[in-house]
Amino acid sequence: MSTEKDTRAPKAQQSHTIKKPETEGTIGGTISIEINEKKLTVPLGTTILEACKQNQIHVPTLCHHDDLCIAGVCRVCVVEVEGMRTLQASCAFPITAPIKVKTSTPEVRKARRHIIDLMLSEHYGECYSCIRNGNCELQSLAKEYGVDGYTFGHVDKPTYEIDNSSYSVIRDMSKCILCKRCVRTCIDLQEVGVLEAIDRGDKTHISTFLDKPLADVICINCGQCINRCPTAALRANDPSDEIWNAIDDPKKHVVIQTAPSPRAAIGEEFGLEAGHSMTFQLNTALKRIGFDAVFDTNFTADLTIIEEGTELIIRLKKALVDKDPTIKLPQFTSCSPGWVKYLEHFYPEYIDNLSSAKSPQQMFGALIKTYYAEKMGIDPADVVSVAVMPCSAKKFECNRPEMTDSGFKDVDFGLTTREAAKMIKEAGIYLPEMPKTHFDSPFGDASGAGLIFGATGGVMEAALRSVVEFILGVKVESVFENANIIPVRGFEGIKYVELPLGDKVGPVPDLLKPIVSNWDWLKGATLKIAVVHGTANAKKVMDDIKAGGKFSECHFIEFMACPGGCLGGGGQPIPTSLEIRKLRAKAIYDEDAELDVRKSHENKHVLRIYEEFIKDGPCSHLSHKLLHTHYTKRGKFMA
Repeated sequence: MSTEKDTRAPKAQQSHTIKKPETEGTIGGTISIEINEKKLTVPLGTTILEACKQNQIHVPTLCHHDDLCIAGVCRVCVVEVEGMRTLQASCAFPITAPIKVKTSTPEVRKARRHIIDLMLSEHYGECYSCIRNGNCELQSLAKEYGVDGYTFGHVDKPTYEIDNSSYSVIRDMSKCILCKRCVRTCIDLQEVGVLEAIDRGDKTHISTFLDKPLADVICINCGQCINRCPTAALRANDPSDEIWNAIDDPKKHVVIQTAPSPRAAIGEEFGLEAGHSMTFQLNTALKRIGFDAVFDTNFTADLTIIEEGTELIIRLKKALVDKDPTIKLPQFTSCSPGWVKYLEHFYPEYIDNLSSAKSPQQMFGALIKTYYAEKMGIDPADVVSVAVMPCSAKKFECNRPEMTDSGFKDVDFGLTTREAAKMIKEAGIYLPEMPKTHFDSPFGDASGAGLIFGATGGVMEAALRSVVEFILGVKVESVFENANIIPVRGFEGIKYVELPLGDKVGPVPDLLKPIVSNWDWLKGATLKIAVVHGTANAKKVMDDIKAGGKFSECHFIEFMACPGGCLGGGGQPIPTSLEIRKLRAKAIYDEDAELDVRKSHENKHVLRIYEEFIKDGPCSHLSHKLLHTHYTKRGKFMA
């Protein structure tokens, strides 16, 4: 991931040499500086902006983002450096010698005001009708610098047509301020490369390849560009008006599922600090705004573990015991639609490595319009299925033509965390004040394993909690303290873990007896796994697999398209940063630790599905029809 800071000195600095004291400025050393007459010591190479942040000195920024490489294009962060002929962009000025900096001189304030005025002169639209009203960085800067008019004029009509071709992302380039955050996000952070700045001078604009609509290029729908756009030039494709129409239609039975990551983040939309889980308050709010039933996506996350884990066992047995050369390993997770789209675009030869299991969202959709509709005596044609997800790519996923195995569109609408919060606010509800209520039947509560799907490494940890007990016949707590599998947690971009299974194995659980008769063939084996988040990291792993590197020897790899996993999804509250994502993860893990049931195979409600509905067990004929893709008429697993 290209997030290294540019350490080249600005041109103005190159032409003005400052003699360094011999005791300072060495590699790994520190530099004594002065900011606003305050004496400070900072590490060599620290930028002025970083030094200011570290010392609670406010400097406004716009093109800068903590997740991205330095650009230095907006110049809002200019400061005065003693001895420099011109003002300097603090975000792109590495400190390599003692300097004196002033962050708020008359010249600095005037320059910043003019920069903001110039941006506003080409920024189309009225704030009151804008989706980012109240959470727009340009709007906030205009207020901060007392902008009460248009010094350099203002455009009175859109410069570009709105591109709403994508199910996930809408582009309104008339609101673009050329900060290039979206470009750096797409090229550097995600290494997809859909967006780029084209043309020169006043004709410069952000565009796709040959100015094609977003739906016609290799966009993976991850929405990371939205999360870093400071204005409303990029936004999610919001279906809330259609959902309101369904809620208001007495003939429709409208149900909603909520994923763990939105529940860990939605409080931020109501002014709470990051890290507050709103799971049960959200249930109450959604019922009050008119949803007939509220379900927990973690339920089908548990179901995913059973189905995906069974599929992995089938693959391993066919490869290791039956010596079937057609079996594709490692098996890749398939619950991140942005990752799936990335693989389809960039590594299509590895599509068969994807688990055939649908994502928890889509599994729930199929069950709601079959098992649930039948159990409740409702015509599935009258059921409207909505999903609250952290991910803009989920909008694309639910609209994929193959996601209709229930006989209907399995999930009708995908809502981002931001859009769900907007609907709640529209109903006049302040979420943090809501009383707590549980999820509705017949699915009931889920396990902690399903809950931790929201964080990078969560799918792998959930799988291992069950795999250890399935194969070794011992409690996972005897292998990993409190069932917390720490090696797969954390925000390192790529994690690789080897798990020796040893020579002692347990009995095969009843649920898996149709698949295997014993575990003897796994004695002495070492399970090799990996966890990857962010498609830039996915590229590194996929290239390693193509080259026959160590990741090609893995048995199972979790891939998530977004940095941090789902909790860093493109539909989550804005702003985002590593620290915010860590706090959301903590909220998820804290909630998991408090649950009585923390393993997918111990979820009695999931087991009831196999008793009452999918009676032939995981990866059976009906299971493949409703819960998997790549289904064949023969009912045979297709690797």
